[in-house]
Amino acid sequence: MPYSFLSHLDCSRTGERFDADVVQGLSPSGAPLLARYDLDGVREAVTPKEIAGREPTLWRYHEVLPVRSPEHAVSLGEGMTPLLRLPRYGRELGLSRLWMKDEGLVPTGTFKARGAAVGVSRAAELGVRGIAMPTNGNAGAAWALYAARAGLTSLIAMPDDAPSITMRECVAAGAELYRVDGLIGDAGKLVADAVGRREGVQDVSTLKEPYRIEGKKTMGYEIAEQFGWRLPDVILYPTGGGVGIIGIHKALLEMRELGWITGDLPRLVAVQATGCAPIVSAFERGARESEPFPDARTVAFGITVPKALGDFLVLDAVYATGGTAVAVTDEELLAAQRELTEREGTFVCPEGGACFAALRHLRESGWLQGDEDVVVLNTGAGIKYPETVPLDVPLLPRDGRIP
Repeated sequence: MPYSFLSHLDCSRTGERFDADVVQGLSPSGAPLLARYDLDGVREAVTPKEIAGREPTLWRYHEVLPVRSPEHAVSLGEGMTPLLRLPRYGRELGLSRLWMKDEGLVPTGTFKARGAAVGVSRAAELGVRGIAMPTNGNAGAAWALYAARAGLTSLIAMPDDAPSITMRECVAAGAELYRVDGLIGDAGKLVADAVGRREGVQDVSTLKEPYRIEGKKTMGYEIAEQFGWRLPDVILYPTGGGVGIIGIHKALLEMRELGWITGDLPRLVAVQATGCAPIVSAFERGARESEPFPDARTVAFGITVPKALGDFLVLDAVYATGGTAVAVTDEELLAAQRELTEREGTFVCPEGGACFAALRHLRESGWLQGDEDVVVLNTGAGIKYPETVPLDVPLLPRDGRIP
């Protein structure tokens, strides 16, 4: 049996087909390309029961991943992150079945490792010699480390105020790193210019190559498997570039076509910060695309994306599942981050904190009734954002006394 049942790529706007076995970027219409699979072949080749006996990494779903040969799968052990019940915090919010999928426990400490694992693996398989990308921090760190694992070069540009720890990860990985006096879009223009002058280097910016989304979609497969191949009622996701929520929706549609899941799909909730909420603004207008968000700024740096290339795919996923989009303030998300840590011992990233703050809005408005299975995606480890927790503690002399 084939390791992968990848068949072709589709333009996400026009449906035009493209060859999956050459290096591809955007479609001629400037839209992301989406990987498609021979799902009839997958259905005959493997069952959910067989998948359960495989190694606990995202590569357990290799039939619906784009890497053709197992020797090209670059891995640091990513995937199968825990699905944790949050009873104390849930009781406070009046949510009897609240869960968190904790992506802070994957390599590099964020969900970005999923996209990097699959994207780097496929790039190397297709003969790419180096990758280049703009980033708000965590994606660049992950791709730099996975590129090092695969023996590829990496060129990374990030805003100067990106988290310093992500810059240090890039440096440690041997990346060619540049800080940019601007936002991620400004970094992207510099990267695009450099790639045009470098042979064998691929621009792997968000959704400008087809395979990052394939790594991210494995979160959807894992949630279904961890729920016994049934589905929760609601999934909340912190949304910047939106690859994660697009990927989860893609996974849900694939699993439904495979017959691995039945019934209604979970309502997908895109969560943003009020300081950068283009998706929420578009949703409130009933629009199919977003407008560039002015003066974008939030402490949840990973979701500071003023205009996402795949915004229409995010909105499609929200509309199609009967979901919604919610924005919270920086004060709310930091408070929720701290409250969750104190109640449950899980130190989430500020982007994850935004989702927990959004729960209060959804519960108070009645959008959540309280008896649903609700899954929050925490996309990274809180320890990667030490500046979000003020450190103001007493210093005792060595001959002092604790009161």
